Amino acid sequence: MVNALFFKITLICYFLGTFAFLAYLLAGKKETFSRLSLVTTGIGFAFHTITFITRLFESGFVSLTHLVDAMAFFAWALVMVFLFVEFRFRIHVLGSFVLPLALISLLSGAVLPTELRESDTVMHMAWVYIHTALALLGAVAFALAFFLGVMYLIQERLLKSKQFNNLYAKLPSLDLLDDLNHKAVILGFGLLTMGIIIGAWGAGYVSGWFWDPRKIFSLAIWLFYLIVLHGRITVGWRAKKAAYLAIIGFIGVILSFVGVDLIWKGQHSFL
Repeated sequence: MVNALFFKITLICYFLGTFAFLAYLLAGKKETFSRLSLVTTGIGFAFHTITFITRLFESGFVSLTHLVDAMAFFAWALVMVFLFVEFRFRIHVLGSFVLPLALISLLSGAVLPTELRESDTVMHMAWVYIHTALALLGAVAFALAFFLGVMYLIQERLLKSKQFNNLYAKLPSLDLLDDLNHKAVILGFGLLTMGIIIGAWGAGYVSGWFWDPRKIFSLAIWLFYLIVLHGRITVGWRAKKAAYLAIIGFIGVILSFVGVDLIWKGQHSFL
């Protein structure tokens, strides 16, 4: 299938891009790896987009209700956001964190079963796609906040220890990292909120409301980030504390979107 070929090309490009980004992170001031990583990532993103389009034409739909498709969409959106941040703020080193996660997401999704379940015919509704897409885009924003938090902690440690080395020069300022972290959390919280509202309305309309582990995890994540934003505004949680909170929050996101699905099998499935 053409779709499978494009998917393999995407994997190859992301693999080469990951290698180039890590080489750039460890290398000196050479710009060869910098240009190579960005070019391969851009080509990979283009083929990733074509993969979605060809799958849509071959099978008639792209089911975000499957973990394999959801992971592919998450990786696609993550790379898209990175490319935007790269061209807007020139934080090239961010790719050293983002692209490996995108590659892992695609590889982990590729080994999962892809056959359709009977419940998929019911799940193919507009509200399901909107709900899932918003939740995944929220997860992308929280992933970005996670990486920015990690970068903040690294840069802060380098400053405290006065290690003004090559890595220090490649990392952005602490103020920029903290500001982008805050904006990423706001964006993720807004997307997750809309996703939860649409999901709750659709689930109640179709089959009635019921609690399951994923709903509980999603609500817990929503409350966690609500507290984080409230703390930012009222208490002044910034800098190092905000970085740690972004890291903790994304760990909860991973448990909600992947861990619950692998451990618990029930009516809610991936959603």
